[in-house]
Amino acid sequence: MKWFLIVLLLSVGFFYFFPEDSSHPEQKQEHVKDDHLLKEVSASQGIVSLIGKSAEEIKKQFGEPMRIDYSAYDYKWWVYNYQPQTYFQIGILKNRVVTAYVCGEKVNVRPFQINQPVKDVFEKFPIYSSIPVSLESGTYRFELSEEDLTFQPLVKLGDVYAQIYVDQFTGRVSSVRFMDAETLIKMHPYELVYRGELLAPKPLSVEEQKKVELANAKQILDITNVIRQRHDVGMVRWDEKTSKVAYKHSKDMKENRFFSHESPMHGDLKERLVSSRVNFQIAGENIAAQYVDGIAAVEGWLNSQSHRETLLNKQFTHLGVGVFDKYYTQNFIKPQ
Repeated sequence: MKWFLIVLLLSVGFFYFFPEDSSHPEQKQEHVKDDHLLKEVSASQGIVSLIGKSAEEIKKQFGEPMRIDYSAYDYKWWVYNYQPQTYFQIGILKNRVVTAYVCGEKVNVRPFQINQPVKDVFEKFPIYSSIPVSLESGTYRFELSEEDLTFQPLVKLGDVYAQIYVDQFTGRVSSVRFMDAETLIKMHPYELVYRGELLAPKPLSVEEQKKVELANAKQILDITNVIRQRHDVGMVRWDEKTSKVAYKHSKDMKENRFFSHESPMHGDLKERLVSSRVNFQIAGENIAAQYVDGIAAVEGWLNSQSHRETLLNKQFTHLGVGVFDKYYTQNFIKPQ
């Protein structure tokens, strides 16, 4: 039996543009507070305990999700984005929880904690560079690079795997993604060696792919706002016209096989915004490619100095996000 190797490549980019005439009127954002949800989530047995539970049990514990998003990995995300501090997503496949993602600081992610010093995690849990997984379908081994071990280590908790996203600038846990073995293999966010059958998500129809892309865009907005709130930066609002500009750029990069802020056909960010009649005082752009989803793309931007500055820029008040396949574009603006 032959062994096979899969390598994940990640790419990111950023861009800033300041028009010559730029003023900065103050704008305020409202933050929703729901003490009932805070108490309910905090009193739970922990998000990790939800893996394997039924959709009915999730509804009983947390109520209906704010929305249901498609994913590229067979499950559907139930998104609970009532407020930044209690933000979490639960992935449901065949009426069962197969994954969960948490970045809200008040959600119970025991044995971890959002925003805890990552050194505490490294002291309490063994962090391995090689993690084997055995299933009836075959044997699998994830090989984590030094960068993976630093920024997104993987911890095995019984039958559940926890991917810890680390904010390298604060040295704290940024978010946690829990997965069962099958979901981890389908996503293969790390270098993977396997023997047997490679578990893969079912192919998406054109309509389903569009739903996945829109879901990633919405989640990028949500998670961006969670991170901005954590760093005491005003939240940004969705801007539809700017989102269309971002989507066109992601599509352009994929179809014309380039990765840059400057399109050979449509120009740089300024030219693209102006041609789409987006009025702005200041604009900034982050791009990424080949991340497993929007969640991973945001965590990647957070760990790059230039992208982080764009993500946390206090002057921006609106955001347009465009996702095409695994190409991601964030266009931040402050309207005129």
